[in-house]
Amino acid sequence: MDADQVATLRTILASTGWLERTGVLGRALRTSTTTRGGLLVVGTPAEEPWHVTAHLDEESRLSGIPELMPTLVRWAPPPDAPPHLSVGLSRLEEARRGETLFVVAEDAAPVPLLERVNDARHVGATILALDGGDPELDGLAHESLSLPGSGEDELVCRFVNFDAAQHLVSAAAGSRDDGISGRGKSGRGVRARLARFLDTVAGPSAQTP
Repeated sequence: MDADQVATLRTILASTGWLERTGVLGRALRTSTTTRGGLLVVGTPAEEPWHVTAHLDEESRLSGIPELMPTLVRWAPPPDAPPHLSVGLSRLEEARRGETLFVVAEDAAPVPLLERVNDARHVGATILALDGGDPELDGLAHESLSLPGSGEDELVCRFVNFDAAQHLVSAAAGSRDDGISGRGKSGRGVRARLARFLDTVAGPSAQTP
């Protein structure tokens, strides 16, 4: 998903309230860390959050917000990994006030991770979470966002999967304007971008909502 597709997705979701929710988490990511390297991003043993880490890194550089530069925390980094990919779980034990632990996990967080998150919170670190619906993790987080479930807006359920949520949150983190992009665009331009986006995610037979 490129920047134009993210902008189009934001246009689709503009009336659903979902952008405001991603904006809250994005703003927390942008403002909660006071030191470069203090934004710690961690996932589960089965799924490391490479995707959102790369996007936060890009947003940090493009927006000129050094505090948004992420540190990927890995469960078992190989011995020959380069320095920026060799940060292990012990880094979570060093978390302190002014740093942020961002847990990105579509599946439920395992107990060892929850224990480290709890410890980091007790020493003053900010806890943020993007997850698939994990009440234990959400209970520890200062701010959290879960994937849409039953009862959500039809557009949100149709277009927001875990990958899309990561794009929306990282884009919100890098934006100093928490408004909704895409409003005020000309009708023809928006409809053309919507059609291209729908072709990408649902095939050429999809109809613009």
